[in-house]
Amino acid sequence: MAQRDADCLFCKIVAGEIPADIVTKDDEIVAFRDINPQAPTHVLVIPREHFPTAAAAGSADRGLMDAIARVAGEVARIDGVADDGYRLVFNTGPAAGQEVFHVHGHVLGGRSLTWPPG
Repeated sequence: MAQRDADCLFCKIVAGEIPADIVTKDDEIVAFRDINPQAPTHVLVIPREHFPTAAAAGSADRGLMDAIARVAGEVARIDGVADDGYRLVFNTGPAAGQEVFHVHGHVLGGRSLTWPPG
């Protein structure tokens, strides 16, 4: 049985207690559209099991970060941004802007994401 945090917003989405616009899912991962998109494609890719940060998920040595990257590629193909390019971003910790402490990768695409902008 996967670990779950009863107070975690993303755990509630995984459990079906809170609705989300699901893009794809499998036995390990759920991918859903961000409610405040920062690009035409902005999908959150999360493991079903609760880990508060990317570092915690990576330390678990279960291949979860690999699974997130695999599903992020699938999301990019589904949304038609794989060929032009997309960004996969993990905000880890409050100083990096992490707001929900359940590891999640942001798949961003559909517009230029070069840095610096312009």
